[in-house]
Amino acid sequence: MVGWIAAGLLRSTPSAPPVIADTPTLIRQVQALNELTTVKYVLEKVVLLQDVKWYGENRLLMVAHGAVRAGVNLNSIRPADLVIQGHRLQLKLPRAVITEVFLDDRHTQVIERTTGLLREFDKDLEQDARRQAVDQIRVAAASAGILRDADERARLQITGLLRSLGFTEIAVTSAK
Repeated sequence: MVGWIAAGLLRSTPSAPPVIADTPTLIRQVQALNELTTVKYVLEKVVLLQDVKWYGENRLLMVAHGAVRAGVNLNSIRPADLVIQGHRLQLKLPRAVITEVFLDDRHTQVIERTTGLLREFDKDLEQDARRQAVDQIRVAAASAGILRDADERARLQITGLLRSLGFTEIAVTSAK
């Protein structure tokens, strides 16, 4: 009976999550997350490369399937970016950046390759097309707002983390 009452008392007494009030400690914990990748866009681009000479052409048509990741580098947070007052916290995050752009080789395919009658096979044409595709995919993701989305998601994820540490009033902003 005593064990049942004690267990009931322990269950009814909520334990408050620990609050870390030491700014350098909290900065080290957030920086330990390192690079926080918050958004991944998947895009396709059609790339046509032609090398036309008077004696023939080399031509390549490729459908490039790529991915772009963006996020926030938490290592660049400084003590001035963090203000703690009791259960209240203000944090200024660094700007989101594109962290990675790559082609998915399983889904990227050469649709057409033409080598003119008097031309030699150009082994570098496909590599040039791949480089051009990566550049086009990077530009398309930036135009579609990947950095804005990465900033927003980073603010939401960091806010959730800080709330789980016991902070009740949290203001997370992004550097402009």
